[in-house]
Amino acid sequence: MDYFINIFEYTGVSSNILEKLITSAVMFIILFLLKHIACKVVKKRIKEVKKAYIWRRSTSYIYTFLIIILLGRIWIKGIDSLATFLGLTSAGLAIAMKDTVTDVMGWLFIMWNKPFVLGDRIQLKDITGDVIRIGFFKFSVVEVGEWVDGEQSTGRIVHIPNNLAIRETLTNYHTGFNYIWNEIPMLITFESDWKKAKKMLLKIALARAEHLTKDAERQIIKAARQYMIFFNVLTPTVYTSIQESGVCLTMRYIVKPRMRRITEHQICEDIISDFAKHSDIDFAYPTTRFYHKK
Repeated sequence: MDYFINIFEYTGVSSNILEKLITSAVMFIILFLLKHIACKVVKKRIKEVKKAYIWRRSTSYIYTFLIIILLGRIWIKGIDSLATFLGLTSAGLAIAMKDTVTDVMGWLFIMWNKPFVLGDRIQLKDITGDVIRIGFFKFSVVEVGEWVDGEQSTGRIVHIPNNLAIRETLTNYHTGFNYIWNEIPMLITFESDWKKAKKMLLKIALARAEHLTKDAERQIIKAARQYMIFFNVLTPTVYTSIQESGVCLTMRYIVKPRMRRITEHQICEDIISDFAKHSDIDFAYPTTRFYHKK
């Protein structure tokens, strides 16, 4: 060590700076090796992609946090207390980097309160998507909806500042109850046998969605312990209403968010096929009728 100190003194670099440089280098090497070993262990022992991703990201966050803290302790003179260092650093950042700080606070809020986790489908302001990444400053979603019907993926990745998770209303499709309600309205003519049509629709709904009821009931019981979620009826049903052009039969059933479009597609095909077999049931559409007095 004395040999290197003499060399740096010869070049004009003080021994104090040299010690800090060497300490910083050693710190970087040790932390890098620890991070590398941790990632290797995660890759070897955790085979599930989602869990492995979470562990890798957590390791990176811890690595970055330790580097910031330890470098501050090494290079900022006169700060012996970690609490003092963190306080001064936070105050300075809050003034100079307001948006960045609020994004970090948003990240802490997401990590602690878990308004959503990786894989959840959420809606924030006018953006709906599936969460694929949660970072220090932003989280990313695969967008669904927009010009694509049935809330299917558009293929675009949207990066959203973390602070919006605190400031804006956030809707989660999965937290608490992993199902959503979907409705399919079918309009038939006034002359149709609406009672028969209603029975047919209910039969189709039960065939396509009744098997989800048991799992949904179990989730309701579990969710009720944490959220005020209560439903009296979870089985598919059909409601009747009168519209200008005919009788509207609305099928209502539960479905997993990502299965909404495919189940609606299957149900609509079943309805079209079954209605075609009955001459006394016709789809309605806007029409104009003329009456002539004799």
